[in-house]
Amino acid sequence: MSDVKVLVLAGYGLNCDHETAYAFELAGAKAERVHINSLIDGNVQLDAFHIMAFVGGFGWGDDHGAGVIQAVKLKTRIGDKILEFVEKGKLVIGICNGFQAIVNMGLLPGFNNNYTERSVALTFNDSGNFRDDWVTLKVNTASSCVFTKGLDNIELPVRHGEGKFYSDEPVIRRLIENNQVVIQYAMPGGSPAEGRFPDNPNGSVKDIAGICDSSGRIFGLMPHPEGYNHFTNHPGWTRRKEMMKRLGNDDYLSETPAGIRMFKNAVEYVK
Repeated sequence: MSDVKVLVLAGYGLNCDHETAYAFELAGAKAERVHINSLIDGNVQLDAFHIMAFVGGFGWGDDHGAGVIQAVKLKTRIGDKILEFVEKGKLVIGICNGFQAIVNMGLLPGFNNNYTERSVALTFNDSGNFRDDWVTLKVNTASSCVFTKGLDNIELPVRHGEGKFYSDEPVIRRLIENNQVVIQYAMPGGSPAEGRFPDNPNGSVKDIAGICDSSGRIFGLMPHPEGYNHFTNHPGWTRRKEMMKRLGNDDYLSETPAGIRMFKNAVEYVK
């Protein structure tokens, strides 16, 4: 059994908890799905875990904006415990709806170790539509983000209606200068998307798809790493399989998908 324990939030419309727990298990961790109420009422202690995962879905139906109610509920009820969790050097990842929640809480961008002030937003896609697609992502190799070590150009799925990353110019500039912009939407070859749809699926400023705090231990992203846990998840897997078969190459069968590599990075960091 792994010594690395991951708390995966569940409940109230969150719907990627099973996939996220499964992905962390594949990465070598022991993942436990925990209902938000169990964390709030103390039946489950946050300090028993090394990694906290805010997952995707539609918390509270996104009725007051994506991630808003979850952020308010957790911040007002156990905000102090979450801050203690961060101060102890533990890891936090927010995926899609979870990214929306942690920016609303102020955990990101965490300038000057301030994890309570909101300064960025994730708002409605420029297209006006929910996007369910795969995107190419350029990883900032100069970033201190724990989760993306050793990654460069990757592909992951997106599925969101409110994924446009936005803030004022000084905040965006500071994120870039601090290398807190971890991943950006890109063209298939890895060049910047420069806002072009559908390579940038939501109109995010500077193609920003994910950011971290200055320590690299808190990471939020709109794409779903848990959604790429096996080579057959990729929409082009059958074509690639046939190409590799004709070349007599079956190495792809043992490859670790980009999503699992993110989680493995986190597990190895804790170890």
